[in-house]
Amino acid sequence: MSYLMPSEFVTKLVDQGESKIYMGTRDTLIRSFMAGATLALAVIFAITIATQTGHFLIGALLFPVGFVMLYLMGYDLLTGVFTLVPLAWLDKRPGVTLPRMLKCWGLVGLGNLGAHSLSPPLAT
Repeated sequence: MSYLMPSEFVTKLVDQGESKIYMGTRDTLIRSFMAGATLALAVIFAITIATQTGHFLIGALLFPVGFVMLYLMGYDLLTGVFTLVPLAWLDKRPGVTLPRMLKCWGLVGLGNLGAHSLSPPLAT
């Protein structure tokens, strides 16, 4: 395992926030849509397992698999963008402005919402 000093860790978080600002509109929408769809399907999966088996703990234990998949695939949820992008803005990174931050939030929110809206009908 590697160890990061807290200052190195914060620098990596700020770098991630900055990279999300510079990502293209198409890529942002695709990554956020896929994140929303993956999480929605993880919810459907957990509820199905819980109701089919009658053991709700199993469903609750399987739900985090969706978050692991999001992390491994590099998708963007709005909650993560709400955290990372303001860090880059507060660090006064060049090019990270309030309008660009709001645009990033809007695109990721739109992608997440679109995926959450389309996933349940597709799952049935």
